[in-house]
Amino acid sequence: MNTNRVNAGNMLDVRITIAVLWIAGMLSSLNGDTYRLHDPVMLRASLANAAPIAVTPELLLVMSLTFVVPILMSVLSLILGYSVSRWANRILGILYAIITLAFWVLGFVLHSNGYAIVWSTSQLVFALLVVWYAWKWPKQEA
Repeated sequence: MNTNRVNAGNMLDVRITIAVLWIAGMLSSLNGDTYRLHDPVMLRASLANAAPIAVTPELLLVMSLTFVVPILMSVLSLILGYSVSRWANRILGILYAIITLAFWVLGFVLHSNGYAIVWSTSQLVFALLVVWYAWKWPKQEA
């Protein structure tokens, strides 16, 4: 019996489910950025560096570190051992959900466009699903 399964009715390996959720969250982020680049107001503000948050090399580094997490976790979820993967997905999933929630709230405070809220909500849902699946992941038998 493979205890790495979600349940008897769902034959998909939990590691694959979690990896796909990380990828889906990343695609949501990229889609939000793509929409933002097609918004003339946001594009002008970005090019003039006159957006509510100024773009600096330090900010770009922090954002790069934030966005590399889903990419790494989509692969690490598949190759790490059961226990390490389970805990890494729990911890980094919660951290990523908190970061995404902060951006989501910031979007409301700064009166972001509807598309930004939609894509942020999508990211948040995927991050929370990663945590959910990592928490419900059945324990491995010895």
